[in-house]
Parts: sequence; structure tokens; C-alpha cells
Amino acid sequence: MPFKQGSTIPLPHSVYLEVTNRCNLKCRMCLRFRGMEEKPRDLSLKEIESIAGQLPGLKRAVLHGVGEPLLNGELMHIIDYLKEREVHVLFNSNGHLLSQKWGEQLVSSGLDELRVSLDAATEATYALVRCSTHFSNVVKNIQALAQVRKASHRSTPKLSAWIVAMRDNVEHLPEMIKLAARVGIDEVYLQRLVYPIDGHGYGLATKENAVTSQSPQIADILRKSLSLSHRYGVPLMASGRVSPSESLSRKSRDTAPWRQCRRPWELVYITAWGNVLPCCISPFSTMDYPSLILGNVFTQPLEQIWQGKKYRAFRQMLQSRYPPRCCSGCGVEWSL
Repeated sequence: MPFKQGSTIPLPHSVYLEVTNRCNLKCRMCLRFRGMEEKPRDLSLKEIESIAGQLPGLKRAVLHGVGEPLLNGELMHIIDYLKEREVHVLFNSNGHLLSQKWGEQLVSSGLDELRVSLDAATEATYALVRCSTHFSNVVKNIQALAQVRKASHRSTPKLSAWIVAMRDNVEHLPEMIKLAARVGIDEVYLQRLVYPIDGHGYGLATKENAVTSQSPQIADILRKSLSLSHRYGVPLMASGRVSPSESLSRKSRDTAPWRQCRRPWELVYITAWGNVLPCCISPFSTMDYPSLILGNVFTQPLEQIWQGKKYRAFRQMLQSRYPPRCCSGCGVEWSL
């Protein structure tokens, strides 16, 4: 999809709505570990109705960002509103608040997907990565929701477990496949570690802690995990529409891999304060947060932002040899 100066870009069918940037954890590879750029805030149902109302072709809504969505007291009403519009709705949770009541509400709501960040298969590694000692409780919560879903004779929400691949936890991937099969998780997703290239990193989000599929050891872990995936019938997938191996594959700057990215043409990310960012990964890949803000939905119509000078300049740079700072690290170090 080459950039054409002056052309009109159709409004996106997919929106990321950061329903809250508050969280009950402080994970060591998260923005919250280094300190937030925006003050704590929730998006209200009224605000989401206003934003979604500007997207007549909306098909997919992702209700997460930096925070824990279950902390938003209006979450169920937000899901109800979006499902009334026949939108595919999903969000990511750390699972700590996933009580029996929440499980019953989420199953009956018609929520399409629930993604739970586990990042480990043992208490010790979970504590190292997510700074929490409640791994077993999270697993029980997931299993309880799977049982509610089964008892309700529903296939949704689809349950997936996510692991950000790092030196400290990637060896747990095979055990995560087994865990998923045991508790009723439908899919396991591998996600590459994203870290800022214009700083020294923070916590576990550093270049030194990243892993690559070019490593024989990592390649062997992926082979074992895929074999277990087939054996237990739990698909092992990766974010970004690529295979797990491709997700962890380093790219050369000579190939300008950032040009493959379609996010600035296909989706929009809106923070709890209404700031429009190019994607959910961008805040993790640079320390220069102001450079990511392409507009604010509380002060401008969304279409005006989407067609505006900042967004157009961003798309044009992404198609050049000199991409935006947040994309240069994502595209050079890792596939998209």
C-alpha cells in the first residue's frame, strides 16, 4: 500500500481503546515499570460512544493498552455497546481480578476474545517477570472461566495465553502449551520483546534480554513447542500475523522491513487521555513519547486527525528509507 500524497485514506475498521491506563501490577517489561507518560485515567462509556460513533465501518475493538481493563467500572457497559453494534471485541488482562462473577459476566456479554498475559509457567519466573506471587490464582481464574464457558455451552470468549519472549522465560514456552491444554486455554501466543532503541531500556525491556530465532537454542525451543502444540491441539501463534519463528527473526536495515507495516493504514490507537498513537507497540519502542502523538480525539474529530498532516507525514516516512523513530527499532530489530 504505497503512500500517495494527497490521497484520502479510508477510516480504519479497527480501533484500540485504552479503557484504562491504571493497573494492579508493575511488570518489568512494561511502560509502567519505567514510569508513565500520562496520568491515571479511564475512558468512559460516553467517550467511547463518541469515538466509535465516528467510525461507521468499525468491525474490531481492542479494549486494552497499558492498563488492566477489569479496573474500568464501565467495562461491561462498553462491551454491551460495542456488541450491539456487532463489533468483534477483545481485550488483554493479567487475570488477577478475573473472579467467578467477572467470568460469568464476560461469558454472557458475548465478548469475543480474552487474552491473558502469563509470561511464565512457574511461580518463580512469573514473580520475576510480573512482580506478582499470584501465578497459581491467575491459572485458577482462567480455568474457572473456561468451565463457565463450557457449562454455558458457548464458544466465546476465545481464551489465549500470551508470553513475551525473553531470556528469562522463553524456556517455559513448552510448559505453557501443556498448561494451556490442562486448564482450557484455546491458543498460546508468542510476542517479541519490544524495547526503546533511543535509551538504555528499563527492567527486562532491554536489547540484552531479547531473544532471536536465529539462535540454535531458541530454534530448538520453538520446535519442541510446536510439536507439543500439535500433540495437545493448542495452536501456538505469534502477534503481527507471522509465525513464532518469524516473530523472533532479526531483520537487516538494508531491507527496510518497516515498509511492511500496515498499522497506520488499518487501525488507530487511542489512549485513556484521547491521544492518537500509530499503534500499541510504539510507546514501548521509543523514549520520545511526544513524537508518537498524532492528534487528540477530545479536541479534534477523528477523521480530521486520520487525514491530517501529522498522520500523512508519518505514513510517508514509513514508506521511506528514514522511518519514524518508533518504527525504526521495531522494523530493524524484528519482523513486523
